[in-house]
Amino acid sequence: MTTLHNSKEAPTSDTPDISPRQFCCAHGIVDTCILDRDSSRRRFLQTTIGGTLAALATAAGVEFATPHPVLAQSKLSPSAALQELMDGNRRFTSGHLTSCEQDLAILKQNTIEKQEPFAAVLSCADSRVPVELAFDQSIGHIFVTRVAGNVVTPEIIASLEYGAAVLGTKVILVMGHGSCGAVKATLQGKEVPGQISALYPHIQPAVDQAGPNLEAATKANAKIQSALLRQASTVISGLVKEGKLKVVAAYYDIASGAATLLD
Repeated sequence: MTTLHNSKEAPTSDTPDISPRQFCCAHGIVDTCILDRDSSRRRFLQTTIGGTLAALATAAGVEFATPHPVLAQSKLSPSAALQELMDGNRRFTSGHLTSCEQDLAILKQNTIEKQEPFAAVLSCADSRVPVELAFDQSIGHIFVTRVAGNVVTPEIIASLEYGAAVLGTKVILVMGHGSCGAVKATLQGKEVPGQISALYPHIQPAVDQAGPNLEAATKANAKIQSALLRQASTVISGLVKEGKLKVVAAYYDIASGAATLLD
């Protein structure tokens, strides 16, 4: 049985030091990034994220100004929710999955009427990172958002705010993974087709911080994105301060299937 444990890297604070320029780069606004314009940047984030949330609220029939939590929320605490994820990953790596049996039972109960996710995961879009399977969780247990490089964007923030404020998720796991193509492409900095290079500004701060090592840069990116998520969202930061939500970074080893907490 594989034993999961926190990373042996030197301990860091929950919120890594991120310069204003890195913050701007991570949100794709390098051209207008001036170090002494913090207030302008905050207004930009609030305006951009607010517009996205308004669109989501309209589509879902939800008032985000005063979100109404759904009645069927998980009763787990943030710490218990994180522990359930890691226990599930332990079952996955040891080959003792239980979620398949749960799937059949839940399908019979008809999950169309409700969902009760206890956790949210921001993962890379890589097909080798099967989030629900990796944490041995069944239908309706994890609110998953995926984007190449597991980067924070206004749309990702809006989705995770919905998960936390309305669905009642207790933990948000920002998870990087081994051999990440998005981080590798950013390290190489080569010309690429289409819009692939749009990912580079989001990941470049991690490359600047960690250097050319792929694994180190991937772990740094997961920690930076989790910190940005806490900083850019008043909804999420408020829940964290109230002790109702945890936001943590993790690294998924695609060879062993083990997830390691980085915070």
